[in-house]
This record gives sequence, C-alpha cells and structure tokens, in this order.
Amino acid sequence: MPIGGEIGFATLPEHVHRKSAKKGFDFTIMVVGESGLGKSTLINCLFLGDLYKDRKILPVDKLLDRTVMIEKKQLDIIEKGIKLRVTIVDTPGFGDALNTSGSFQIVENHIDSQFNQYFKDESGLNRKNIVDNRIHCCLYFISPFGRGLSQLDIQFMKRLHTKVNLVPVIAKADSLTVSEVTLLKKRILKEFEENNINIFKIPECDSDEDELYRIKDKEIRESIPFAIIGSTNSIDLNGRRIRGREYPWGIVDIQDERYSDFIKLRTFLSLHMQDLKDTTSDVLYENYRSNYLAQLNGRTEIDSSGLSADRLLQIKQEEIRRMQEQLNLMQEQLRQSRPVSTAHSMNDLLDDTNAD
Repeated sequence: MPIGGEIGFATLPEHVHRKSAKKGFDFTIMVVGESGLGKSTLINCLFLGDLYKDRKILPVDKLLDRTVMIEKKQLDIIEKGIKLRVTIVDTPGFGDALNTSGSFQIVENHIDSQFNQYFKDESGLNRKNIVDNRIHCCLYFISPFGRGLSQLDIQFMKRLHTKVNLVPVIAKADSLTVSEVTLLKKRILKEFEENNINIFKIPECDSDEDELYRIKDKEIRESIPFAIIGSTNSIDLNGRRIRGREYPWGIVDIQDERYSDFIKLRTFLSLHMQDLKDTTSDVLYENYRSNYLAQLNGRTEIDSSGLSADRLLQIKQEEIRRMQEQLNLMQEQLRQSRPVSTAHSMNDLLDDTNAD
C-alpha cells in the first residue's frame, strides 16, 4: 500500500555514500608480462608518478637466471573527497628465464595466498576491519612483435583465468601501423576463443544509463585488447604540453585515441573498478572458497598454506584465548584504578561514624 508524505529514507543513499567515502576503497592491480614491454611506464602514466625510480636494470646475462619476484607499491589517492588505496603488484622477472614454468607458479601462489588470507580474516572473530588485498585486476602485457599470443601467454592465461580478472594489453602499439593493430587484435581475440581463455567481460549497461555513457562503454568494449603507447616524457606540441614520444618523423601523443587506447584503458579502470571488485568477490573468490571448504570437509590439506580442519580450529582457539587475555587485562586495570578512591571514601565514612 503506497504511503503518502515523506518518511526520510530518501537521504539513505547520501548517508551510505558519505560513510563509504570516509572509509575509503581498496583496489589491487597486478601487472604481468615479459621484461621490456613497458609495464612500469604504463603504471607511471596511469597514476602520474615515478613509482620505480629506484629500480635497477639488470644486464641480459643476469636475466636468464632471474626468478619472478612479487613487488608491491601502494598509493593513496584522494579525489573529490573520495579516498582510494591502490596497490600495484608488479612481477619483475616474469618470462625472462629459459625455463618459464616457475613463472606461473609464483604468480598463482600469490593470488591464492591473498584469497587464503581473506578467507582466514573472514572466518576470524574480528571481522570489522578486514583489509582486502585480493587481486582485482591483472593487466597482462602482450608483445606487439609476434603474430598473436605466444605459448607463454596462452599457458599463463589458461592457468589463471579462473582466479583473476584478465585484462589483455598490447604493449608498444607505436611499433605497429593502425591496420596492423586492428589485425593483431582480431587474431588475439580469436586465439582466446580457440584456447577457451576467459578474459574480463564488461557488463552490459543498465537500462537507465544515458546515451553518452552507453556509447563510451561500447567503444571501450570494442577496444579490448587495449593497444597502448606509454611515455612519461613531457613534450611541447603546438604550444601545449603533452606526454608522448618523439621520433625523427614526428611526435605521438599517448592520449591520442587514433593511435593509442591509453585513455580508454584509464576510463575502463575508472568506470568498471567496482565491476572488477564485484567479479573478484562474487565469482572468483567464491569459487576458491567453495573448493577450500570442500577440501576442509574432506579433512585434506588445502592450497599452498597446508591448513587442515584441525589447524583451522586451532587458529580459532588461539584467537579466542588472545581475546580472553585482553579482556582479563582490561578488567584487572579497571579493578586496580577504581577501588583505590572508593576505599579511601569508605574508610573516611567509617571513621566519621565511629567518632559520632
């Protein structure tokens, strides 16, 4: 039955927005790809900084024996009162060694370890301030110099497409002509289909979205895989400063959408950040969690953490014991601080009574 008048729930979205904005949002991006494809440059372009100024370039002979490393950088971004904590997970050394099989395992183990940590935090007693370090988006860099996907690309994505949102990026698009970029994109999409590789699918627009948003979203969807030109160099072009690359035959602006999908990639991350997080939480993590619990019910050790049902119970008991110790300590502190003044006042009262 419809109710006349205003109750006051109309301001609820404003309260939710204000509370969420105050708390802030977490977003984690992983960048994966062979060395020399411009991963660090693109990250610096996206976040307008120099996050890798201390990184040392190794000689070629050292790269052959190099193992994959997991490096994290954190940024705190505040725009229009909204706090965003961005974690960038880089994987230097990926694909550099002669034997690349270990590259997959290290990256996969890191993704699983973040799921596992979130599961333990979610299963604990204190769930109020859980930090979400799960990987929400993996920018996978594809070389522009091949005729599509390499075996390394295929094996990696087939192994991890059920655990992370894969967003393919064609690196150094300025090394190709416009027609070559178009052809390479078609070939890569075909190879995704042939190898049953699922990349992140942009959700369809809601029916109430405006036409301009629909057009922009359609352009972004049709641009995948994103062909990127990256540069941190500031160049003067016709009286304005741009970020671009300078060649003997001219200058290319990385934000010129005729040659680079940089703007589309940045817009994609802005518009679909929550979609990436929702897919991670509702699909990828839930798959992991279901498998985890299924193995726990079978009393088998799971994942790289080696936790069994007995071990999980032991962890919970330890948490309860620690919380009980904290409670006892607080009670003892209160007991020691409060009765002193009370005892004095009672003694004074007894003295006065005896005197009377």
